[in-house]
Amino acid sequence: MRDLIKVFKALSDETRLRVLNLLIHRECCVCEVVQVLGISQTRASRSLSQLYDAGLLDRRSEGLWIIYSLASELKEDYRSLVVKAVGEALGGNPAADKDLKRLAVSQRLCPPADGTPSQQSGVC
Repeated sequence: MRDLIKVFKALSDETRLRVLNLLIHRECCVCEVVQVLGISQTRASRSLSQLYDAGLLDRRSEGLWIIYSLASELKEDYRSLVVKAVGEALGGNPAADKDLKRLAVSQRLCPPADGTPSQQSGVC
C-alpha cells in the first residue's frame, strides 16, 4: 500500500505531472526539463527525484550528468497503467501540448560523456 501512496503523492503536483509527460515522450536530462518547463534546476531535480523514488523513472549516468527515462519495470506493474492514464489525461491539454512543442526544440546542454568540450554551455 505504501508504494501506491508514494506513486499518487508523486503525481499530486502539476510540475511533476508535466515532467512525467515529457518523459513519456523521450528521455531527458535535468537541463532539458529546466528549458522546457521554465523552472529552476533545483525544482526540476527535486521533481525528478520524487518521480524516481516513486518507482516511475529510471536514471543513468552519462559522464557527470544523469539522464531520466520511464522505468523499465513499468511494463510489468500497476504503475504502467497509472502512467498510461496520465499520458491520456494530458493528451490535448494546452499546457502539456506546449511543453511537448518546446521539448521538440530543446537542446541537451550537458557536455558529452567522452569529455570533449560542448559547443553549448550550461549546467544540467
